[in-house]
Amino acid sequence: MTIAALMFPALFVLVLTGIPIAFSLAIVSAAAGIAKFGPHAFAQLYGAFYSASTNFILAAIPMFVLMGAILERSGIAERLFKVMQIWMSRLPGGLAVATIAMGAVFAAAAGVVGAVEVMIGMMAIPAMQRGGYRNSQIAGTICAGGSLGTMIPPSVIAVMYASLAQMSVGELLAGMMLPGLLMVGLFIVYLIIQGVLAPPVPTGDHVEPEIALGEKLRMTVTSLLPICALIFAVLGSLLAGIASPTEAASVGAVGATLLSIFYGRFNLAMLFESLKITVRISAMILLIVAAGTMFMGTFAANGGSRMIRSFIEAAGFGDTGMIIFFLLIVLLLGFVLDWTANVLIAVPLFTPFIRSAGIDPVWFGTMMIIVIQTSYLTPPMASSIFYLKSIAPPDMTYGQMCRGVVPFILLQIATLLAVAFFPALSTWLPSQIVGF
Repeated sequence: MTIAALMFPALFVLVLTGIPIAFSLAIVSAAAGIAKFGPHAFAQLYGAFYSASTNFILAAIPMFVLMGAILERSGIAERLFKVMQIWMSRLPGGLAVATIAMGAVFAAAAGVVGAVEVMIGMMAIPAMQRGGYRNSQIAGTICAGGSLGTMIPPSVIAVMYASLAQMSVGELLAGMMLPGLLMVGLFIVYLIIQGVLAPPVPTGDHVEPEIALGEKLRMTVTSLLPICALIFAVLGSLLAGIASPTEAASVGAVGATLLSIFYGRFNLAMLFESLKITVRISAMILLIVAAGTMFMGTFAANGGSRMIRSFIEAAGFGDTGMIIFFLLIVLLLGFVLDWTANVLIAVPLFTPFIRSAGIDPVWFGTMMIIVIQTSYLTPPMASSIFYLKSIAPPDMTYGQMCRGVVPFILLQIATLLAVAFFPALSTWLPSQIVGF
């Protein structure tokens, strides 16, 4: 078990030295495998790699990524943001509320965290700066809106989680719906209160043009309703049991392509760029999946599971203590690791203990995904801040971004506590709609 105990420190050292996560996982796996199996280690590692690469549920990931890429590259997302902005401009903090609403809708259409945040940031930063919002407000709102790709179905994280935990993707997505909507509601209420107490002051002579009601309705029908129909087709077919995750994701990709044709935005250059983005993101995710599978295989072979079980038994954790302990580990891993590696390490490690204790896997899975989303926002190693920094103007500092995300982290913790104390928030809906 000594080798298993050294695997995580070695992984963190490699990640912090700047080696990509997939290669860090593979290097540690190879070293631990050789120590355990000698010259037969690579045959064992290949088996883990092959099983990950042939997992049919993970085939849904490229299709979800392609759907989001087409919506973003074809300009459909920009049309949607303008509609949100028009309807919510009268609310206190209306532009910030529109940004969160856009994050929720586009998260439901794309499911990829980084893509949602970058797309929202490129549109919202100039508009919010003209509207007089402070940089910390802008950063916090965009990071929070982008992070909703974790909680709002169809989430790529949930697809991967369900695959690793050997549970129904539809049940987990259904379990995340009410907590996800609760989180969006808390974000919006906070932004409205903030808009009342400290309203933004538009810069210069910035005035939003007045748009007639008829034009607003026309823009809504042509921009918002088609996206909602696409989301309904994807989630409806999945939750009703009509389509598998891969088939539902394919419906989304085809629907996004048809929408781009309908809006006259389809061309070969747009399609090529979308495919290029899809290949890059999917390759990154699936390489981490394969390396993470290798890592957990060698960790278990070196006695890692026995080590965790011995620690839990020696500590005298009950079910509640065990859940808190596991969620703290996920939070700490999220400070250092990408969400993909976090899920790959934590889910196979924790799932046997959760099942043997009789804990509802949908309830625990929902809480774990909320914690992953929280770690995604939490400094100093917040992935959301680094995504935003890549597109932010020079006057938006790292310190401002860190201050901006704090209120949203607290609201995510409030959502976690609500799910923890009221499990029906995540367990009631799956029992009502999955496979209806």
